Amino acid sequence: MNVLAIGSHPDDIELGCGGTLLRHVLRGDHVTMLVMTSGQRATSRHSSRVTEQQESARVIGATLRWGGFDDGSIPSDTTTIHVIDEAVSASGATVMYTHAPKDTHQDHRAVAVASLAAARRMQAVLYYETPSSQDFDPTVFVEIDGVLDRKLEALNAHRSQILRSGPVEVEAVQAVARFRGFQARAVHAEAFETPRFVWDLHSSVSERARRLETLRVEV
Repeated sequence: MNVLAIGSHPDDIELGCGGTLLRHVLRGDHVTMLVMTSGQRATSRHSSRVTEQQESARVIGATLRWGGFDDGSIPSDTTTIHVIDEAVSASGATVMYTHAPKDTHQDHRAVAVASLAAARRMQAVLYYETPSSQDFDPTVFVEIDGVLDRKLEALNAHRSQILRSGPVEVEAVQAVARFRGFQARAVHAEAFETPRFVWDLHSSVSERARRLETLRVEV
């Protein structure tokens, strides 16, 4: 399976679905992270959010792409859709993770709308939450117990955001994971809203082959 995760700024993806992406990588899926801006408005001359994002992607085991937009000015038009279209095509993604549309940050809202347009032929689109999400009402959960420490490692790569007491607060991230786990009847989880989610219950190729072999033996 090929997976595309989209974030407006460095650290958005890790906050919202870092643990889920780690689950995908452990399954053998190919994960691409598309970060639309370099987050230059929330940094200083002593740090590089580009380098931080590169390190975080390495921890997750994902391919990293950049959207090339200015922080705070992602357009709500076909320009953004085109960039995401290209990422969908290049990655061959069949599953997309992106911002929820109800959000106080203009970049997040613009990306959410453009993502759904770019995912017009995809069967699985999931919205993740960030600290600026509003009225988030999840219906899909992914259990991340066992990969939470790795998610926190990926978040810790965004050192500039931790030091400035921004949205990356490790204790808060742990608390959210525990709360969503409680909702999901698990220990730790990430939560998602979804405008479209097709549950594929077909057997894998190897499983079908095993069953066919069993039938031959029984006959």
